[in-house]
Amino acid sequence: MSTQELRDNVEKALEEIRPFLQSDGGDISLLSIEDGKLVKVQLQGACVGCSVNQMTLKSGVEMTIKKYAPQIEQVINIEI
Repeated sequence: MSTQELRDNVEKALEEIRPFLQSDGGDISLLSIEDGKLVKVQLQGACVGCSVNQMTLKSGVEMTIKKYAPQIEQVINIEI
């Protein structure tokens, strides 16, 4: 899978999860993909400082990204 294909797949995953975050007043953006296996995202809006954002990141975002791009090993949130 090319770097562009990987990025497209990660974006597709974020598009799938974005409505759930937006319904709670939040959002997410892709910052970077490093070494083809680490995704850096930034939670935004109500997701910043939310007590369940780590759970959302692991169970929702990371799981969805891995569905589209199985080679991804970890998703981390970069605080603003």
